[in-house]
Amino acid sequence: MAFQFKSEVMWETLPLLTEGIELTIYLTVVGLIFGFIIGVTSGLARISRNPFLRSVSLVYIEIIRGTPMVVQALFLYFGVPLAAGIRIAPVTAGIITIAVNSGAYIAEIVRGAIQSIDVGQSEAGRSIGLTRMQTMLYIIWPQAFKRMIPPLGNQFIISLKDTSLLTVIGVAELTRQGQEIVAVNFRSFEVYLTIAVVYLCMTLSIAKVLRMYERKLSNRSRR
Repeated sequence: MAFQFKSEVMWETLPLLTEGIELTIYLTVVGLIFGFIIGVTSGLARISRNPFLRSVSLVYIEIIRGTPMVVQALFLYFGVPLAAGIRIAPVTAGIITIAVNSGAYIAEIVRGAIQSIDVGQSEAGRSIGLTRMQTMLYIIWPQAFKRMIPPLGNQFIISLKDTSLLTVIGVAELTRQGQEIVAVNFRSFEVYLTIAVVYLCMTLSIAKVLRMYERKLSNRSRR
């Protein structure tokens, strides 16, 4: 029997994906908030004068960037509770996975942005009596943050799409919810096409908002 595309299935599927869409956005936003905190801390540790902090940060970044996120999620959800004798809820494990994973990439974004600022800026800050911390806060960080925005935007989009990997630990995000719908109606083509369109709409929206923010910052800096 020849396959027949049914567009009405896509319209029927969309409302059923609402909870999955909300959970996907929640996982991404909360995970990236913690990921940003981890990333800034690790990025500053990478350029610290303290060799111990530099080493710890480097080991963390290399381990996380050198292993797949799906393995990290499985390790956190199944491995850690077994070793520690605790139970982690799937959503909590998902948020921690996104935070730890994105934190490693954000750390390199932070390090690269700060190191891209001319050394003369630091020397100028010190020459007017600012401490190293004040120089970082008032002179280096504002300039570096502008340079971080494009790669941070890319990381946001990557983390949003990576939430689909959390289906392996039972998180009912967008892709997982789509799988459950397919198990009932067997219309995998229409359902997965709907999911792809939803992801595309979300990533394009994020990219557009980021471009508007970049343009706003650029216009402000020209004044």
